[in-house]
Amino acid sequence: MSSESSKKRKPKVIRSDGAPSEGKRNRSDTEQEGKYYSEEAEVDLRDPGRDYELYKYTCQELQRLMAEIQDLKSRGGKDVAVEIEDRRIQSCVHFMTLKKLNRLAHIRLKKGRDQTHEAKQKVDAYHLQLQNLLYEVMHLQKEITKCLEFKSKHEEIDLVSLEEFYKEAPPDISKAEVTMGDPHQQTLARLDWELEQRKRLAEKYRECLSNKEKILKEIEVKKEYLSSLQPRLNSIMQASLPVQEYLFMPFDQAHKQYETARHLPPPLYVLFVQATAYGQACDKTLSVAIEGSVDEAKALFKPPEDSQDDESDSDAEEEQTTKRRRPTLGVQLDDKRKEMLKRHPLSVMLDLKCKDDSVLHLTFYYLMNLNIMTVKAKVTTAAELITPISAGDLLSPDSVLSCLYPGDHGKKTPNPANQYQFDKVGILTLRDYVLDLGHPYLWVQKLGGLHFPKEQPQHTVIADHSLSASHMETTMKLLKTRVQSRLALHKQFASLEHGIVPVTSDCQYLFPAKVVSRLVKWVTIAHEDYMELHFTKDIVEAGLAEDTNLYYMALVERGTAKLQAAVVLNPGYSSIPPIFQLCLNWKGEKTNSNDDNIRAMESEVNVCYKELCGPRPSHQLLTNQLQRLCVLLDVYLETESHDDSVEGPKEFPQEKMCLRLFRGPSRMKPFKYNHPQGFFSHR
Repeated sequence: MSSESSKKRKPKVIRSDGAPSEGKRNRSDTEQEGKYYSEEAEVDLRDPGRDYELYKYTCQELQRLMAEIQDLKSRGGKDVAVEIEDRRIQSCVHFMTLKKLNRLAHIRLKKGRDQTHEAKQKVDAYHLQLQNLLYEVMHLQKEITKCLEFKSKHEEIDLVSLEEFYKEAPPDISKAEVTMGDPHQQTLARLDWELEQRKRLAEKYRECLSNKEKILKEIEVKKEYLSSLQPRLNSIMQASLPVQEYLFMPFDQAHKQYETARHLPPPLYVLFVQATAYGQACDKTLSVAIEGSVDEAKALFKPPEDSQDDESDSDAEEEQTTKRRRPTLGVQLDDKRKEMLKRHPLSVMLDLKCKDDSVLHLTFYYLMNLNIMTVKAKVTTAAELITPISAGDLLSPDSVLSCLYPGDHGKKTPNPANQYQFDKVGILTLRDYVLDLGHPYLWVQKLGGLHFPKEQPQHTVIADHSLSASHMETTMKLLKTRVQSRLALHKQFASLEHGIVPVTSDCQYLFPAKVVSRLVKWVTIAHEDYMELHFTKDIVEAGLAEDTNLYYMALVERGTAKLQAAVVLNPGYSSIPPIFQLCLNWKGEKTNSNDDNIRAMESEVNVCYKELCGPRPSHQLLTNQLQRLCVLLDVYLETESHDDSVEGPKEFPQEKMCLRLFRGPSRMKPFKYNHPQGFFSHR
């Protein structure tokens, strides 16, 4: 125990020996009481580099002492504690040195920051001064620029040239001896001369104004006179109406028509002008009139007027429509189609009178968005006609004008641009709308001066008067011919349905006096039914059976023989003859495919039709062909050889005189009738 306590006390003795005595410390304190120690002052005297070297040396010494203390502790021994204590004291001294160096470093850092802050403040002050100077420089530059760009009012004045100035200005203003060498005086002199000229012009302007006022007063007086004259002229016109009616000179009505014509679209206007001119020059019976609402036509060219009342009404309507259901896509497409096919409010009416007092009423319309014209037709007669069943399509508005020119059936739009417009609104073809809108025939477009070239389409098609004038006369003649031929067919069909073939006195010489075969049936058939007949294949394959033609079936009988005749009636009848296809039911079925004589009968009717035309305009061609068909059936049956094995009289005794019954290996029969001899021969 005593040894351990002694060991513990030994270090204290050593520390007391190594430490300075109390008396010495008191003396040193008393010596330094009269002095002032400041580390901040010491920082200025010390070298930072040496302090850094001292810092590194101190750290190295601390590392070495720590390593020695660690080594001594690991070895152990009796004298180790004294060495460890000694090294610990040395380490404490080094720690004190590090603390001092740390304080000096912080003081240096604070001083560096203070110095940096002072320098920054100086830089900021200099920068502010620089900015102030730059702003003053910029302000001065702007003022200089304003001064340089300053323009005087006299520069905007268009002064006379120098030559004109010195030539016209008086010497007291020009002062050539002074102004020639001084640009400033020269400008002042030119301004004085300009002022002098303007004074003169102002005086002249006032004189013109006074003259203008006098003229305006005279105009007002004349206007009052003319306004008072208008009622008098109207009263005179009203009083002259009976005279105009008596002399057939409707000036008042014509004047109203021309006033209304100003609101027609260009194609209808061209049609109106050209039809009126044609009526005055060539056809006095042609009547031209304008129908429709003039107010609606005027509204098409007026811009919509905006007003507060309209806005309030639209707001109220919007509140109501928001509560309603929105229109579906189908309804929107229907609205777009109606807008696409919208017609102009005005239309042109043509009344074309024929010789038998029948009238063809034509109403021409203009489709504004499609830029095409359409027409609706109606035929009226002086006496009411009894319409036969087979004549139902002859005078129908849908077919009466079909193919007036070859191939012009009026089912398709003539404007190639319309197809792209139809695709946008879902319209497949115009055929579905022609009953309501009218037929867009090509000749209708030409009467309106419209031409749509297919090879080189134009962006805008303009109505041309010359095009309308070149087609007007020909088209009017064709229209009259069409109406007369249809009316003639209408009367003929009424007789044919009763089994009577009407032959006029002018055509009696074309047939023998006695014709035994008779027509027992005349009906109309559909185009599809005609296509299905087995004996019409030749016509179908030749492309002559078009859907625009009219088709009929005739039945001619004599005894047990029955002859069926399928007739193709072209809309251009009688300039284009009807076509007959025959089928004879007697001793079997005989057609042009198995009997050469049936083919010869068809040739007599179809090929030699010119012999049957009769007097112009050849409206009796169809009935003459049917009568010739009855005669041909008589010849065919009477010239047929009799079977000797059958007892009894011959079914068809020969009543026609024939020079020769048969000819050639095909035993062709004599079908040609020779007038006035009255016999039949071969062709």
